[in-house]
Amino acid sequence: MKMMMKLLGAAFFILHSSFFISCNDFLTIYPTDKIVGEDFWKTKADVDQMVDGVYKSMIDYSIEERAIMWGAYRSDELVKRSDLSYQTLDNIDAVNLQPTMSFCSWSAFYHVINNCNIVLHHAPDVMAEDPEFTEGDYQTVRAQMLSLRALCYFYLVRAFRDVPYMSEAIEDDSQIEAVAQSAPAVVLQHCLDDLTEALPYLMKSGAYGYGDWRNWGYITRDAANTLMADIYLWRAAMTHSQSDYQQVIDLTERVITAKDEYYRSNNSASVTGLANDRYHLLKQYMYFYVFTQGNTSESILEWQYNGRNNSNTCVRNYYYNNDDKERKDNILNASSIFSSADVNADGEQGQKVYLSTNDYRLWNNVYEAGEAEAEELYIRKMVSTGINPTLEKTSKTYTRSFTEFQQNWVVYRLTDVMLMQAEALVEMAADDNDVTTLQRAFDLVKAVNDRSMKENSADVLNITNYNTKEKMELLVLNERERELCFEGKRWFDLMRYNYRHTTASDINALMADQTTWPETYAGMMKLVIRKYGTGGLGAAVYKMKSEPYLYWPLQESETKVNGLLKQNPVWVQEKSTSKN
Repeated sequence: MKMMMKLLGAAFFILHSSFFISCNDFLTIYPTDKIVGEDFWKTKADVDQMVDGVYKSMIDYSIEERAIMWGAYRSDELVKRSDLSYQTLDNIDAVNLQPTMSFCSWSAFYHVINNCNIVLHHAPDVMAEDPEFTEGDYQTVRAQMLSLRALCYFYLVRAFRDVPYMSEAIEDDSQIEAVAQSAPAVVLQHCLDDLTEALPYLMKSGAYGYGDWRNWGYITRDAANTLMADIYLWRAAMTHSQSDYQQVIDLTERVITAKDEYYRSNNSASVTGLANDRYHLLKQYMYFYVFTQGNTSESILEWQYNGRNNSNTCVRNYYYNNDDKERKDNILNASSIFSSADVNADGEQGQKVYLSTNDYRLWNNVYEAGEAEAEELYIRKMVSTGINPTLEKTSKTYTRSFTEFQQNWVVYRLTDVMLMQAEALVEMAADDNDVTTLQRAFDLVKAVNDRSMKENSADVLNITNYNTKEKMELLVLNERERELCFEGKRWFDLMRYNYRHTTASDINALMADQTTWPETYAGMMKLVIRKYGTGGLGAAVYKMKSEPYLYWPLQESETKVNGLLKQNPVWVQEKSTSKN
C-alpha cells in the first residue's frame, strides 16, 4: 500500500512509495508496486533502499527552488527577468511577502525530516531480522539520517526563524498532532547535538571508493563538519559568541586538513606545488569544472542529477530556460552588479562584484560580462556545459538539452569552508591591531581569489587595502559573493552580516512573543537594494527595517490547521501584506 498523510499541523505529509529507489543508484526510481509496511523492514536491502529514498526526496524540485528563493533571490544578486510577468516575484521584491505564497511552504523540508524519522524508527528492528544488517551498518544509517534532518532544520531556521521541531516518525493520520514552534536556540542545539552524535559513524570522504558518487552525494564526515561550522557561524552572528566562532575555526580546519590528506594520499609527490599547497583548488578557468562535470576534488556535498531519471529542472527553469519552444525564457537573471569589474581602490564599496577583468569568475558566472551599463545578465554558472578560458564576453546559447538537464546542485565545497573560517577569524580578532588574526583571514580569502585570476596577473589582493576589521569583514563578505553567487548562499550571508552589526532578539524566545526587535543594519540594506539600481527601492527599505521582515511568514494553510503556530508578527493577510 501507499502510506498517505494529510497536510496537517507542521506539514508532515505523504511518504510515497514512488520515492523509494534502488540501493545501487539512487537516481533510479524504485518500483512503485513495492509494499512498504509490515512486510518491509526485514533486510539490509530494505534499509538501504529507504536511505536512498530519503536522499531522493532531498532532490525534490521544491527543495532546490527554496534554496534559490530563500537563499539567493531576496539578496542583491538575482533579479526577475525584466520582460517576465510574475506577480509573486514582484511582491517579493517589494517585500510584500504574502502568507499565501507557495514559497512560504515548508512542506518539502518536513517531508524529508519525516522520512529521516521513519528510517530512524524502523532501522533498529532490522538488526534482529537480518544478520547482514550489523550494528555498524545501523550506526552509519542513523548518522546519515540525523545529519540530513539537521540540514533541513537549518534551512528552516534561516528562512522562518521559529519552527516546529519533530524527531518522531509520523506514518498514518492517527499520529498527527499540532506542534508548536521552538525558538532558534532550541532547534539549532538539537541539530548540533545530532551532528555530534553522527560524526564518529559517518564515512570519510573518499571511503566509498575512487570516483564513487556517494563520496559527494551522501553525507560524509566532511559534510557534517561543514554543516556544523555553518550552524555555529549562524548562531555566533546572532549571539556574538566568541566560543561559537572558535568552533567554526576548529571545524573548518578539520575539513581543510581532511581534504588535504585525502588529496595527498591520491596524488604522487611529484605533483606540482603539492608540498606547499593545503587547498589544491582547481586553477583559473579549470575551476568551472565544479559546475560542468560535478563531483570534483574540491566539492564536499552535491545533490546528484543524471539528466535521465532525474533532471535538474529547477536550475534549468530558473537559470537557463523554462520553455523549450520560446527560448530566452529563464525566470531569473543576474543583477547589474555582475556586469563589469569595479576599479575602486579598495574594491569593496562600489556597485560591482568583481575587482578585475582578469578574474575568470567575471566571465564564467554570467553571459555578456563586460557590459558596464547592463541592468541584468543571463546566468552562465550551472548553465553552460563548457568553460570560458579567454576572459572575453560570450553570448548565451541554447544548445544544452532541455529535457535531460544533468546538473548537480552544490550544497558545500571547499572554498565555502575556507571563507567560513575567514569570516570567523575576522570576528575573533580583538581589534584592528590584531594583525596576526586578520592576516590569517586575509590569507584564506587571497587563496580563493588568486586561484581564479589570470596567471601572472598583477591584480592581486593587497592586505594594506584591508587594514581594519571592518574592511576585512567586507572583503570576506564580497569574496563569498564572487565565489558562491547563485548557489543559494547570499541572503544568508547578508543575514549574518546584519546580525553581527545589531543585537538580535532573544534566540531563546519566539519572535511573536517579543514586543521589540532590532532594526536592520543600514549597511546590509545598502547592499540588498543595489540590485534595483542607483535609486534603490524606498518601500523595500521601509518594509525591511526590522528583524522579522528578514524572515518569511508562515504559510496561511499551516496556521489554519495548527492553532499552536504563531505567525511572524509583522505579516498579516490582506490583499497585500502590511505591517501589523
